Amino acid sequence: MHQVLDAELLAASERRGGEPARVLDVGGGSGVWSVPLAAAGCLVTVVEPSPNALATLHRRAEDAGVADRIVAVQGDTDALGDLVPAGEADVVLGHGLLEIVDDASAALSALATAAAPGGAVSVLVANRYGAVLHRALAGRLVEARRLLDDDTGQLAASGEKVQRRFDAAELDLLLVGAGLVVEVLQGQGVFTDLVPASELDASPSAAEALQELELAAAGRSPLRDIAARLHALARRPH
Repeated sequence: MHQVLDAELLAASERRGGEPARVLDVGGGSGVWSVPLAAAGCLVTVVEPSPNALATLHRRAEDAGVADRIVAVQGDTDALGDLVPAGEADVVLGHGLLEIVDDASAALSALATAAAPGGAVSVLVANRYGAVLHRALAGRLVEARRLLDDDTGQLAASGEKVQRRFDAAELDLLLVGAGLVVEVLQGQGVFTDLVPASELDASPSAAEALQELELAAAGRSPLRDIAARLHALARRPH
């Protein structure tokens, strides 16, 4: 995922004649993505409803020396059109967002509208089949069956924040429905959560081998389809 985003941000900067790429991070929370992107030279706007998360973002940005490259806006995704200009962001991030909003289609349409023509929308979502597999391997078989049977991949009445999980076909359909052209649809975390930590600690080369395996599997179905998360990069047509 980082390789895909790095390449997109470099291309966006080149389109701007070498000027910094402009990134909109919707639901950006405490700056897990925005602070590193600002440190890499991007100009980032973060839209986040939680004042506590924005306070943490401010501290992290100050500590990293990038506060001048980040604009924080408090607000909800359903009001995105009133919070940021349409069609200005080179890259719009919606990581961990579509699972928790009331209307995933409306939220994705708002992300697409915020992207510049030719710009990209990057989404990272929880994978329903990955959640089924992980629960089954942990012995939580009843939960695994409930997730498999539920059309939204939600554990009803569980109190979890997640309102829905996606599979690859559902995510692709959602992106196309928002008027975007899907260029990348890959898995993130195919094996990482399944390999015991003891195995990684036992060999100095194991972590590197795991990373190489993840990269090789990310775009290959059916391995992609059982990853913990799905990442997509889709483009707004010119």
